[in-house]
Amino acid sequence: MGTLVGLMLGVGLVLIAGGITGAGSAPRSRSVMSRLTVPGRRLVAEAGLTRTGLGGLVAGSVAAAALGYAVAAGVSRSPALAATFSVLAAAAPRAAVRARRRRRQEALRGAWPDVVDDLTSAVRAGLSLPEALVQLGRRGPVELRPAFDRFARDYRAGGRFSDSLDGLKESMADPVGDRVVESLRLAREVGGNDLGRLLRTLSQFLREDARTRGELEARQAWTVNGARLAVAAPWVVLALLASRPQAVAAYDTRPGLVVLAVGAAACAGAYRLMLRIGRLPAEERVLR
Repeated sequence: MGTLVGLMLGVGLVLIAGGITGAGSAPRSRSVMSRLTVPGRRLVAEAGLTRTGLGGLVAGSVAAAALGYAVAAGVSRSPALAATFSVLAAAAPRAAVRARRRRRQEALRGAWPDVVDDLTSAVRAGLSLPEALVQLGRRGPVELRPAFDRFARDYRAGGRFSDSLDGLKESMADPVGDRVVESLRLAREVGGNDLGRLLRTLSQFLREDARTRGELEARQAWTVNGARLAVAAPWVVLALLASRPQAVAAYDTRPGLVVLAVGAAACAGAYRLMLRIGRLPAEERVLR
């Protein structure tokens, strides 16, 4: 019985690690290490946790799994239930990072129109495009000031506008930011007197896009919250049953382990299906 429980715990942690790192989503031409780490690093960067890194996320998942196992084992005295709740706890850090990434992208989506308006005003005042971007490190939206500070340092150090824009995209790690940066790069390379018109058009487009997507996400929240409630309900009931010795003893048997495994698979599959049905097209960084 102990071997079976350990095997279930190990398989669950491997599956969660694969979900964190996004194994299998990269092209086959990449190395095995890249396929395991690049999507996870991208998730951490887009969440604004560059200092934490992928190692911190994996360490947090392992720590959460150990803590979940210890707490569940102390309450229920059941290795099977403890292993099940440890797998659930291990998924919590990744869910928190994904939620942080979503909140950060929403905040940046609302800040970009103001950035473009500031650029438009600076260009009208006679500043060049690089100088206007440098000023955003002091006067731009708070969420984007660190990224524009980095751009200012890179541009002053090397004077290469295109390379500094690449660094700006890397520090922001935002799909909307990628489109704005590439628009500015194109405007800089083409030149002409239409920069102000381009910036005004870009600002209008960003505001309309943010408003439309915000309305759709507000409606999608009903589906997402319903899916989370439906998945969490049976596990809350199971946690309440863990205080009863007779229920705990039933899950320590072989049929009880089968029930736990089938229930976990059904909940995971149903949750993914509901999210897939109600999801919006994700904004991908196609201009990295």
